[in-house]
Amino acid sequence: MFTMILFMAIAFLLTIPLSSEIFAQTTYDVNIPTGAANPNAPFFWQSEKDGSTTGNVDILVGDTIIWKNADSAAHTVTSGIVSEGPDDIFDSNLFGPGKSFSYTFTETGDYPYYCLLHPWMDGTILVTEGYSIVPNVGKLVGNGETYFDVEYDFNRLLANPEINEDEKSISFEIIGDAQSDIHDLELRLHSELIDGNFVIWIDGEKISNFEQTKDGDLNILYVSLEPDSELLTIIGTSVVPEFGSLSMMILVTSIISMLILSQKSKIKF
Repeated sequence: MFTMILFMAIAFLLTIPLSSEIFAQTTYDVNIPTGAANPNAPFFWQSEKDGSTTGNVDILVGDTIIWKNADSAAHTVTSGIVSEGPDDIFDSNLFGPGKSFSYTFTETGDYPYYCLLHPWMDGTILVTEGYSIVPNVGKLVGNGETYFDVEYDFNRLLANPEINEDEKSISFEIIGDAQSDIHDLELRLHSELIDGNFVIWIDGEKISNFEQTKDGDLNILYVSLEPDSELLTIIGTSVVPEFGSLSMMILVTSIISMLILSQKSKIKF
């Protein structure tokens, strides 16, 4: 009897997700190398994103740049063009060796910058539109083979997707601090992940102020949220099944094993 219970417990644990998934907007380091204060230095910046030394970095809206001072001299990272002066978008002020300055870019555009003390040190951050991603949604249910990266555009993070087969729903936690005063969410869901005429719940309350459109295999939702919203639930008419072929194999194997153990127990006694 003990063996049967143990086997059932192990089979059950195999169907439980082992981890939650979260996607965070990306942070890129730009290092100020030793000797950058010398105008004859071979380079003045080094981007850890691609190894470039031009000071130019391509990023998406919502990404963050951290400038790190590895030089022996103090520097500034000041937005603007040397010939025109600072444009007051961002300014690190003076920061010394071993210190850093970060800035999160919330709008598209080209953002030139330079060092006020060493104006030959200049570069540009190029910010373009893009989507944040919650990766592999659906991988922890069903057969583990039907899953999708969910793209979204929002001023906070979506995390810990949870699929409920009975409710035919997908829920996302909403975390982090808002990066802007615009709290409208664009969410792109593959129709094989969830489909139908959706019903939306925010923090346990059904809402009506959303739009749903279709673009090929994508269901696109536009939802107005509050700054302190914490849980988004989307209910459809179909969702990735919780019990796919792998789960069914585990279930069938468990049942067969229990039957075998049961028969052995009868024979023994």
